[in-house]
Amino acid sequence: MNEYLFKTSCCMLIFLLFICFCSDDILKKEDGPLLAAQIGSELQKQFAILPGGRGIDGHPVIFLPEFPAFGELPEEELQNVLRYLTSVPSVAASGEGFILIIDRRLDRWAAVRATLLRIAGSFPGNLHLVLVLRPTALFQRTLSDFLFKFNRDEFKMKVVMLSTVTELHTYIDPGQLTTELGGTQQYCHDSWISHRTAIEAFALMVKTVAQTLQAFGTELAETELPNDTEATVDLLHKHTLQKDTMKEDLKVALSQGGRLLACINEPLQSDPDYSMTQDEMENLATVQRLMGQLNETETAFDDFWDRHSTKLEQCLQLRHFEKHFREVRPQLDVMFERLSGFSEVSISPAHAEHVLRELSSHEEKACVRAPLMDLALSLASEGDRLIENSHYAEDSIRPKCGELRGVCEEIGSTLRSKKGLLLRARELHHALEKWCEDGILLLANQPVDRCQSQDGAEAALQELERYLDTAALHTISDRGAICCQYEAVLNPQLRDHMDKVFQKQSSVQEMFEKRRVSLKKLAAKQTRPVQPVAPRPEVKSPLSSPSEAESTEVSSSVNIYNVSRASLSYTTENLAVLRRHVMNELLETERAYVEELLCVLEGYAAEMDNPAMAHLIPSTLQSKKDILFGNMPEIYQFHKRTFLKDLEAYTDCPELVGRCFLERMKDLQIYEAYCQNKPRSESLWRQCSDCAFFQECQKKLEHKLGLDSYLLKPVQRITKYQLLLKELLKYSKGCDGANDLQEALSSILGILKAVNDSMHLIAITGYEGNLSDLGRLLMQGSFSVWTEHKKGHAKVKDLARFKPMQRHLFLHEKALLFCKKREENGEGYEKAPSYSFKHSLSMSAVGITENAKGDNKKFEIWSNSREEVFIVQAPTAEIKTAWVNEIRKVLTQQLKACRGRPVCFALSVSCNPRPFVSRSPFRSSAQKNQRKQDEKKVEPNPTSEANSCPSPKHKGKFVATPRENNKLSRGCRAF
Repeated sequence: MNEYLFKTSCCMLIFLLFICFCSDDILKKEDGPLLAAQIGSELQKQFAILPGGRGIDGHPVIFLPEFPAFGELPEEELQNVLRYLTSVPSVAASGEGFILIIDRRLDRWAAVRATLLRIAGSFPGNLHLVLVLRPTALFQRTLSDFLFKFNRDEFKMKVVMLSTVTELHTYIDPGQLTTELGGTQQYCHDSWISHRTAIEAFALMVKTVAQTLQAFGTELAETELPNDTEATVDLLHKHTLQKDTMKEDLKVALSQGGRLLACINEPLQSDPDYSMTQDEMENLATVQRLMGQLNETETAFDDFWDRHSTKLEQCLQLRHFEKHFREVRPQLDVMFERLSGFSEVSISPAHAEHVLRELSSHEEKACVRAPLMDLALSLASEGDRLIENSHYAEDSIRPKCGELRGVCEEIGSTLRSKKGLLLRARELHHALEKWCEDGILLLANQPVDRCQSQDGAEAALQELERYLDTAALHTISDRGAICCQYEAVLNPQLRDHMDKVFQKQSSVQEMFEKRRVSLKKLAAKQTRPVQPVAPRPEVKSPLSSPSEAESTEVSSSVNIYNVSRASLSYTTENLAVLRRHVMNELLETERAYVEELLCVLEGYAAEMDNPAMAHLIPSTLQSKKDILFGNMPEIYQFHKRTFLKDLEAYTDCPELVGRCFLERMKDLQIYEAYCQNKPRSESLWRQCSDCAFFQECQKKLEHKLGLDSYLLKPVQRITKYQLLLKELLKYSKGCDGANDLQEALSSILGILKAVNDSMHLIAITGYEGNLSDLGRLLMQGSFSVWTEHKKGHAKVKDLARFKPMQRHLFLHEKALLFCKKREENGEGYEKAPSYSFKHSLSMSAVGITENAKGDNKKFEIWSNSREEVFIVQAPTAEIKTAWVNEIRKVLTQQLKACRGRPVCFALSVSCNPRPFVSRSPFRSSAQKNQRKQDEKKVEPNPTSEANSCPSPKHKGKFVATPRENNKLSRGCRAF
């Protein structure tokens, strides 16, 4: 691991050191860099400037303008400014030597001489030439001409005295001189200082970032991988935060460099004819070089981080795998030890039955109720996936996978062997004793009185002889053959038992023989004939009691009323009466529902915060009011303050009440959160239902039903709305509000479907991403699935074709999830199934084939040019058609989004489409007496297997050709 991190860090460090060296071009000095920000006040005096011009041979020009107080400047200030100015040009330009222009036209020769002597003694760079604009006053000019000849050697540098700026142009082109020297170069000292300060700050920032990245890379290279999951998670989180900080610093540096480039290029943007000076071009090149190096560094850092984070994520996967292995492996050992303790032999039929029951119970606990073997095999498959993904700890994972599979195989083999031996032992016991036991039972059950007649004796004799005829088939005649046949299960105890059975067989046969002799004697006797007597006619019981007769009469009248009512056609007046009746029921039940919610919240929820009741609340219930009641307070507030008042506004026009539901449809979605929390609430209630707190609250409220009945009220209420809307819609056809009622009914059913789907979604386990990122859930249901892969072992592929997997599919807008449904446990909402995530396909990379292998219930879903094919078999052809249509709709929408124009597929529409009936777990029969049973506790199943999907309008066929498949795949991937 350290070797890996060291190698990956080296690439990063090369870039970091490269940036450090390049940035030193600007910040170079043995005794530390001198920056413009440090000598800003000295530069502002402007006694020496670097306008950026060059001599004819490319020598950098430093200009000393008129400055009367030059002789009074402290030596340190002069040295700092000259040292800084000579450090600005490139190393190559500085090596050529500087041209120093000294403007002293308004000064005296004494000042000129002092300046030259001072420059000669303290100039920090290579001085190529000094051009002096001599004083212009007649006396001073004459004096300077005369004295310069005598003092020339004193200056120890090449000095040229110039009388006018025209003479200066013979040494330096006017385009390289400022306007005050008769040139054309535009120069602003304040802008120059600002640019230099910004460039140096940027260079310093680049160097700081480089040093920080270097320290971070070194830290990562020296980090040891943790040995536990928590430490690995903490380390990954810590390094991720540090990486994000580094990235933010890089972004800030790049942003500052971009602004600096824009500032340097600003003159060119405003004036295309603007000509940059050599120094400006060097500044531009320096900033561009630093920007390029930052980009390269960011790329190298990203590559390094990807490899490092992958390593840490693989380490985290390994720690999870090892943790689960440490949990599962001892349980497998315990299971094997218990299994080994079961005897595979038995000494009696009862003993065989008892051991078989115990073994079956152990098998159920191991493989059904608590699927430990499935968990172990799933863990081994997870290890295989890690190895397939090139995990660095392959040598550690592979033996553990083999060990898990080996133990599971050994347990399964031992279980099958013991069960087989016990079954054969039980079979032997039955073969040994069944005939004897049945024979003894037959003898005991023959009625003695019936055998006193000739006919009865003959019948008993025939029955006896028929049973004796079966002795050859069921009795043991060859003991050696039995021993050979059941050699594997014979033990000394069983052999002794076999000897006793032989003796028992002889005794039973002897008993049969004696009974047969007796019956033959009875059958041979002549008995007196019996005179047949006609049976006395039965006396019918009197009629039912008056109450029963009255009940029958009432029932008949009710039937007559129903028939007469059904035969009548509704008039407009009758329909209005029926609508008012349904509306009154809606309002009455709504008021009762609000009162019940208030009663629960005040009588139970509020009491949980009552200090006087605190001693009655068990520890498992403390601080869990939100779990027990969910968002019932929110539901109560909505119905009390809003929905009940809105419904009451439609008392006189019930046909328009659909508008009220449509306006409040978003608010009604709060029931989804309540239903999602219901399993947790049910589980908590089951743990604490017998506690004294609930009993005391129920006693105070004088409720006959427990709290669980009232916690079910919101689920019953949201289900009740769709029944009432159906009734109103039936009596409102042709009315103004009929369309609104129909739309409200559809919306309520949509909410119920969303609740149902969400109950399935929250039961998905093992999915590492965020399910909300997959888009809206369109359909879900259970299917048989076969898989085919182009790559892989041929035997595995052939085996997979014949062994379907039972999978629960969840179709989202962006992905298709394959899950395995786990066993339902518990009661009520606790009985909801769970779904173990197995695989997912991105809808941007899949294709479908409607008909698979001639089965009208099968279709294919494939990805990556059919390298991975899933053959899906629906329970019915209608369900298959609905899924194919929905998947095709998703793919069509993606193609439209990719191409920006409509895409049409060829559809063959059947003339007789078969409707697909949607089912919702919240829907119940709409019988006429349903409303009378509203108080009855009816718990819907929010986790039904049925699909709540729309019925297809057409039964179509969509078969994608290979070319279309490729286009589809490419188009969706681009999307």
